[in-house]
Amino acid sequence: MGLDTRILESLDKNAKLTAAELAVMLGESEAAVTAEIRRMEEELIICGYPTLIDWDKTEKHCVTAMIEVKVTPQRGKGFDEIAERIYQFEEVEAVYLMSGGFDLCVMLKGTSLKSVAEFVSGKLAPMESVLSTATHFVLKKYKEHGLPLVTRTEDERMLITP
Repeated sequence: MGLDTRILESLDKNAKLTAAELAVMLGESEAAVTAEIRRMEEELIICGYPTLIDWDKTEKHCVTAMIEVKVTPQRGKGFDEIAERIYQFEEVEAVYLMSGGFDLCVMLKGTSLKSVAEFVSGKLAPMESVLSTATHFVLKKYKEHGLPLVTRTEDERMLITP
């Protein structure tokens, strides 16, 4: 496995690791790790360093929705142009081309159920290529980006034996 893959796997688990820490972990020089990270950033292999936040544990109210979208692909452009138009909206967290019963999956963060509904009815559904949408709201997140968001609670009941 190459240095680039080892760096990516480490950063995928913990983006706070410094080049010095990665160098020690991977048995490489700090200069080599720094150069490889810079190359991957320039080539957009590393696209950013987001932080995983459990918004349910904060005062900020967030609603996450998954919207299935059926679209008419553009001649010569396929799904790329409509996907790009959709991901330009600030509320949109992610857009995926999917196989199966719908074409695109749009992950959206809103402040309320109403804000998501307004996005779908006012911005997404009226788009020329959009044929239909189906919105699903996330009720509880258990794991995201490979990390658990819930902690297991131990059963605090006392064991009673005869």
